[in-house]
This record gives sequence, C-alpha cells and structure tokens, in this order.
Amino acid sequence: MQGNKITFNVNKKQDFREWYNEIIRKAELIDDRYNIKGLIVYRPRAMRVIKEIYKLLESELEKKGHEPVLFPLLIPEENFQKEAEHVEGFKAETFWVTMGGDEPLNEKLALRPTSETAFYYMYSLWIRGFSDLPLRLYQSVSVYRHETKATRPLIRGREFLWVEAHDAFASKEEALDQVRSDEEVTKRVLEDYLGLPVLFFRRPQWDKFKGAVDTYAADVIMPDGSCLQVASTHYLGENFSRAFNVVFTDKDGKRKFVHQTCYGPGVSRILAALISVHGDNSGLIFPFNVAPIQIVVVPIPGEGVAEYSKNILEKLKQFGFRAFLDDSEDTPGAKFYKWEFLGVPLRIEVGPIEVKEGKVTLADRLTKKKETVELSKLIEYVNNFSLSQVQRLRNRAKEDAEHFMAYASSVQEIKEKLKEGKKVFKVPFCSLELDGTNCAELIENETGLEVRGELLNDKKPTDEKCIVCGKPANCYVYIAEAY
Repeated sequence: MQGNKITFNVNKKQDFREWYNEIIRKAELIDDRYNIKGLIVYRPRAMRVIKEIYKLLESELEKKGHEPVLFPLLIPEENFQKEAEHVEGFKAETFWVTMGGDEPLNEKLALRPTSETAFYYMYSLWIRGFSDLPLRLYQSVSVYRHETKATRPLIRGREFLWVEAHDAFASKEEALDQVRSDEEVTKRVLEDYLGLPVLFFRRPQWDKFKGAVDTYAADVIMPDGSCLQVASTHYLGENFSRAFNVVFTDKDGKRKFVHQTCYGPGVSRILAALISVHGDNSGLIFPFNVAPIQIVVVPIPGEGVAEYSKNILEKLKQFGFRAFLDDSEDTPGAKFYKWEFLGVPLRIEVGPIEVKEGKVTLADRLTKKKETVELSKLIEYVNNFSLSQVQRLRNRAKEDAEHFMAYASSVQEIKEKLKEGKKVFKVPFCSLELDGTNCAELIENETGLEVRGELLNDKKPTDEKCIVCGKPANCYVYIAEAY
C-alpha cells in the first residue's frame, strides 16, 4: 500500500498461499526485508492486534491462577545439559552467544529457544514444601530458533512471539488437570474471542515435545486444508524435576519430585491464522475483539456532516471503542475500499441525509450489508454487533474447515478423496505409542499426510482395524498436511 492506493486482486480460494503473501505485505502488517533471514518487523497494525491477543491469553491464564514473570533471554549451556532428551531435541535449533565484546565467554549462552531449562533451575530454589505448590507462572516473550526449513512470515521463522506457562504440582492428577485447563484457555481465546475453531489433539509419541511424557496441541485448518499448530501443552511428568532436582516435602514428610506441565500458545501463529481464516478477496477481516480499529467513521461531504461525524467519534470513544474518523480528502468510495481491505469490522457512513434525520448508516465488513439506525441506538447496535460478529466468523470458519474433512477406512480411500478436494482425514489407527511409527510413516509416504493425533475425549473404535497394518484400532487419528 502506497499512501491510500491499494491494488489487490489475488483469489484466496484459487491460490491461498499467494493471497497470504500479498496481504500481509500490502496491508502493512509485517516487513520481511530486515537483513537477517527469518526475522521480520512487526508493523503497527499487526502489533495492535498482537497486543490484544496477549491481553486475552494473559487474562485467561491469570483467571486460572497463573502469575506473570520475566526470565532472562540468555540461558547458560549447563542448564541445557541437564535433561538429555530435551537438549538433543533443540541442539540443532539453538542460537549461541559466545562473545562478550571482544572477549570469548567462559560458557556458551543460548538465546532462549524455550524456557524449561531457565524456569526449572529457579524452581529448584523456590520449591521446598507442599505449601509452595501448585506453582503456576507465565511470561510473554520472543523465542529464537535456528529454523532451517523455508521460512514464512508469522508461520515459520527464527523469532516468534508467544506466551509460555510453566507449572509444578504435587501429583500427576493435578498436572493432567492443568492440561485440561490449558485446553480450556486455548478454546476460550481462539474460539470464543477470535472465531477460530480448533482441533485439540494428543500428539503421537514420535511427535511429542522433547523431554515430555505427552504432548497435546491445537491445530487450525487453514484455507488450503493444511493444519497450523497454534498452541501446545505438555505433561512433563518428573523428567525435568529429576534433572533439576525440583523436590518438595509432602504432608507425610517424604521428599518427592514435582510433576510439571508447560503451555505455549504461539501469538505469531495465532495472528497468521486470524489473517488466513477470516480474510477474503477484499482483504482482511478482523474479529471485533482484537481489531486495531473496530469502527471507522466515513463522512460524505455535506452541510453539518463534519461536526456530526466528530460527535459520533467522541461518543464511540467514550464507550471504550477503538474508533477512527477518516476525514481525509479521499473520495468516499476510496475510503470504503481502503477500510474494507484493512479489515475494520464496522463502518459508519455519515452524509447529509443521516445528519438531517439523526441517523447513521452502518456497513458490516463480513457481509457488506448496510443498515440505517437512529443515532440514539448506535451504542446498543455496536454492543450487539461486537457479540454477534465473532460468532458469525466462527460459524463460517467451521463450515469452511469441515469442507476439507472426511472419514476414510483405507489408504486407498484417502487417495481417492484427496482427488475430490478433501485434505483432513479421520481414520482408525493402531497406536499413538512408538509401535505405531511404521504405520504413520507408510501413510506419509503413500499420501504426503502426517498423523496429527487423536482428539481428547474422542470415542474409541469398536471392531475397526488400523488402515495400514490391519491390527485392531485403539484410536481414531486425524491425518493432514502441516505447515
């Protein structure tokens, strides 16, 4: 976008990835011309959305008993060495600081790829007795990983924004309850506030977080039928507490290792999903909750319009709405096009007729339908709109996602339905434990799709066989391509 001139004519359904590449740049959400590969600049419009997403996540976590903290960006190498599986999993992705000015450091320092090894070093100092538990802390930060695959802004890069929560409990049961709580937070924010339907899976053992006992993750089905993981939570068992000696004295006087979980909703990826799922061929569509500008007022020149428009703006701001008055010299048509492209949920048009009749005309970005109401009923209208818009976005997104989904009872059936445009398959499968690895590899080799996991609380198969090995199926799994 240069000035107020926007040219955008990519068809989202025909070429989603090109649509995405264009819209994030033309809407001035990011700039990836920064001269380090895989690092982007988040521009003001994107950062305003991100700040609102952070507020939603942090609020929900704090309602569930979490407290905010901030840990150092640098992690000493000795911390990484304590949990063998974890260090092996992140070794190839870690950025290391080896110099302080012109002097070599005595010990390498890692740029935080994730913070288990920072938090749990301190937990070993903070946790002493039963009264210190449960401990629930979170931080909202950037993490850094030396991503070697092709990068895609907001989806895959070398720096990304997230929230990470690290929790410690006296028992396995409490820790697993926390996993369910993390699922609730994920669905509350993504579905209720952002209109993004999610599939919350238990991941296969061969695809779990390094150092975890079990990994659970939320996927969003993108407009091309591929899955994007936007959050994950991990039951760590005693793996890290044993490595870092995080122990407590229980009520019975015995010394025990804590059970731990960690949770990471990826804010960068949530923004990518918002852009992708809700946008259309006219541009962005932001949910009302997180839109940088929720309402734009567009005056149509005429007697009394300027003053009437300013009064509307002030009224909206008094009620806490993020509103903007576009009193630029562009034509009304150019303004309509611009604010539609930038995804403002609600547009208020004010012309001489509205001034004369004491009314306003409102345009819904999602449907593009217009409605004229009395000025005295404007705030009531906006309040109702703010509640209904995200629900309508969610319903539309769910319908679009379901278009890609199908059940299949054989690998051959998957291949046939792929030709029909199906992309996400529910299939009977032998096991998500390591003994199912060979079946998962065959599926990927034959179809190009990977096992994403089983839905929590999904029913178990009865009298069905694994689509690969023919053994009795003990779960239904979803398979799809993943970003």
